[in-house]
Amino acid sequence: MPLTIGRFACLVLMASATTASGRTSPQRIASIDAAAHAVIAKTGAKGLAVALIDGGRVRYVQAYGVRDERGDPLRTDTVMYGASLTKTVFAYHVLQLVDQGRLALDTPLAEYLDKPLPDYDTDAIYPDKYGPYRDLAGDPRWKRITARHALTHSTGFANFWFVEPDQKLRIHFDPGSHYSYSGEGLSLLQFVIENGRKDRGLGLDMGMLTQATFDRLGMTRTSLQWRADFRPNLADGFNDRGEAVAHDERSKVRVAGSMDTTIADLAKFVAALVRADGLSRAAYAEMLKPSLHIATAHQFPNFGPELPVDRQRRDLAAGLGVITFVGPQGRGFFKGGHDGQTANTLVCLEKSRKCVLILSNDVRAEAGYAALVHAVLGDTGVPYDWEYGDGAGKS
Repeated sequence: MPLTIGRFACLVLMASATTASGRTSPQRIASIDAAAHAVIAKTGAKGLAVALIDGGRVRYVQAYGVRDERGDPLRTDTVMYGASLTKTVFAYHVLQLVDQGRLALDTPLAEYLDKPLPDYDTDAIYPDKYGPYRDLAGDPRWKRITARHALTHSTGFANFWFVEPDQKLRIHFDPGSHYSYSGEGLSLLQFVIENGRKDRGLGLDMGMLTQATFDRLGMTRTSLQWRADFRPNLADGFNDRGEAVAHDERSKVRVAGSMDTTIADLAKFVAALVRADGLSRAAYAEMLKPSLHIATAHQFPNFGPELPVDRQRRDLAAGLGVITFVGPQGRGFFKGGHDGQTANTLVCLEKSRKCVLILSNDVRAEAGYAALVHAVLGDTGVPYDWEYGDGAGKS
């Protein structure tokens, strides 16, 4: 029996969904819901949340499944782990600093520091927050690293210093020459912003900078640092065996991946981002410019070999905090976020300012994302074969 508008509205309310401006048709909503339920059924994922942005406005937000082992429902205001989508939020704020003249994307970060980077005793001053910069004393290439290198994952660092066999920070290639995913590079940029020269407008608090944006956009349940008020409505995670894993209460602001958020909150940020709300046109263009061609078959493992030129995807490139591509609907960008019990993805199309944001507290959901994104946005050409190829899941 066809759904009436009244009956449909009741079902949406019971399912913890939010619509905006009344512009998303019941048929389209039903299609998104069906695709999300299909992902859960196919993968066994416990929880999943989806947001649709169209024309730079949030049109639909929905949550499915459960948030924890007890079976409490996942809601649109349930706090979930943002994982590496934090990196895109960070890039947005770096570009605000560029707009303000506090940073230049292609100026060596060394110029913003009061002393050489290896002279900072991070073990004593910043325990467990930044890398051991003393390890770079014998390699002068650190002096050439820029904000653009950090945001395009081309510093030459491994993903993090502690994954190195000897747990020493090192530069593996000339900065700017190759793409190799590195949270460590973004941590370095955070270090410079927070500890840089005050006469250059730095020495800032990233937690406060991001919180100002969250407050402005009405993102009341989002932070780069754990808040106790998140606990009553919090999503735990589920690993690849379906086992529950308690939510990690991240006490330090880490721009590589400490954000807690909700699907409703983060959808507001994504909508603002594709409207270039809070950025100049020039800064937004820099973010989405293909700054560095990516020539590897997959994102992981780090330092993978480049493909022969005739096998490279010519449209695949690093923007600032995002990956850019060109598909059937034109230019787009995307970002993933993943750990052992989290699977997030964001895909946007530039011209239409359409996006789909997907958060899951179950890593198994990731296997269904290509189909779900296609169901919501159509054929985008998003390079999930590169994102989820060999060694996927470290972003």
